[in-house]
Amino acid sequence: MVVVFHHIYQVARPFLEPTTNAWAPGSFWWIISATPIKLLSAGSESVLVFFVLSGVVVPLPLLAGGARAWFGFLCGRLLRLYVPVWAAILWSGLLVALVPRPSSAVTAGSWVERTNATTAKPGLLFSEAGLMRNSFSTDSVLWSLRWEIIFSVALPLFLLLAILLRRFWIPAIVACAGLTLAGKAIDVDALLYLPVFFAGTLISVNLESIRAWAGGPSRAADLLRRRWVGYATLSLSALLIVASWMFRPLVPAGTLGSDALGSLTPLGAVGVVLCAILLRPVRGALSARAPQWLGRISFSLYLTHLPILVALVYLFGDRNWGLVALIGIPLSLGFAYLFFRFVEAPSHRLAQRVTRLASTLSTTVHVALRARHVARLRTAERSSFQRS
Repeated sequence: MVVVFHHIYQVARPFLEPTTNAWAPGSFWWIISATPIKLLSAGSESVLVFFVLSGVVVPLPLLAGGARAWFGFLCGRLLRLYVPVWAAILWSGLLVALVPRPSSAVTAGSWVERTNATTAKPGLLFSEAGLMRNSFSTDSVLWSLRWEIIFSVALPLFLLLAILLRRFWIPAIVACAGLTLAGKAIDVDALLYLPVFFAGTLISVNLESIRAWAGGPSRAADLLRRRWVGYATLSLSALLIVASWMFRPLVPAGTLGSDALGSLTPLGAVGVVLCAILLRPVRGALSARAPQWLGRISFSLYLTHLPILVALVYLFGDRNWGLVALIGIPLSLGFAYLFFRFVEAPSHRLAQRVTRLASTLSTTVHVALRARHVARLRTAERSSFQRS
């Protein structure tokens, strides 16, 4: 939902951001962009929270099943990601083809004009379907799926390193934030994003000990103290996520200082995810019916909302961004539910079947190769005995 609000924010930006003294304290733009309210539209930052969450959750099958489970896991994981992505690309291409894209409908130089395709070329759709491009224009949110794929393929290496650093997971997470700063400074996306996944993997391999620590002493005073420490951590983590925005009036975007503040976002993301795991009130809030429903359709919503919003922008004009939001948000939620039911959920079931099949095949091949190796050893032993 934060990503959806972020894209509404981007559509409205040409009409909300003052041309002079934009970051003046007290202005409407300052309120929605440089205060904690920015958490509602911090789209890129919320994707980093999702990267941390992937780092925590995705390794769990391998931690439970061992290294030999990786092949089956990877086959299922790729299907689980690619099938909905391909359907979303077809949906995006269909809307681009059906809804005219006149340049007069959008502000020149605006985010909508710069980042969204105006024609649905088959070659472009096919290229974006591989998820290995640096940028995407039919459905620009797909940039993050490229890193999900890379993380899934390289997961055994992430897990091995995380296990080696298990005892030093807190300083290792801080080092991950430093790597993201280096990635920003030298313009290397791999350093900017993969350490965020690794921070989540460090949590994953320490998950049981983290939970054991949280469930330590049961005295009322200890529980109260831990709860207030948890609330303070959650508040600080949320502020770290948008630190670069809150200091934007003093530290302009594109400067080293702004990049340094931006490197705090992964630390904030880690803190938010840990609080969601450990703080009972937070867990309770996230377990309510509405958050659970949104969580269930979240991937489908992420994949499909932007083509809807952009189509509405070209229908009504970006000047009518309020109308785009009023129609686009409920329409996106409704379509995401249908997409989840008829595309994503079936892809889950297919991925589970393929995972089981691939795991069985992998085990069978492993047993056969081991039996062949043992047979060769026995043959060699008999030959050696006969010669002697």
